[in-house]
Amino acid sequence: MKWTARRLQFGYTADYVPFFMERLRASAPRLDEMTVLVPEDLMEIREEGRWSVKEHIGHLSDLELIHDQRLEDLLAGRELTPADPENKVTTAAHHNQYPISELVYHFRQVRDNFLKRIEHFQAGDLEKKSLHVRLGELMSLADVLYLISEHDNHHLTEIAAILRRHYA
Repeated sequence: MKWTARRLQFGYTADYVPFFMERLRASAPRLDEMTVLVPEDLMEIREEGRWSVKEHIGHLSDLELIHDQRLEDLLAGRELTPADPENKVTTAAHHNQYPISELVYHFRQVRDNFLKRIEHFQAGDLEKKSLHVRLGELMSLADVLYLISEHDNHHLTEIAAILRRHYA
């Protein structure tokens, strides 16, 4: 299923922020576990023009810039910065040329930095909302974190499927 075809439910309150933060903390360790014993060349396989394992991981790192901007948008009360539907940054990055360990390590670092920013939010910041234009949803911080965690899970599922097909 394409990411844009997913239908998600929003309306989460600040009480959910710690739960979604834990889901987001778990993404890098899951990537480590999934890829640690897999030969490097298998993680560069592209099927029918779809991304490789390395490109999926690189994409997750690439999006952290948008996630950071969306935190700023929430705090300022602006519309949430839109993602690039063509994923130009990921395409231009040529993630297959990097060792998997570097890609996972980089993702872990940028994700940790993102989560540390949230830990410094004031109580009132947790209640702010901004419009996600593509989805037509007014989103809280908890909703944004939920969206990111579902997006992570989408790519983790894609990675798992690739690895099952090629490294079972």
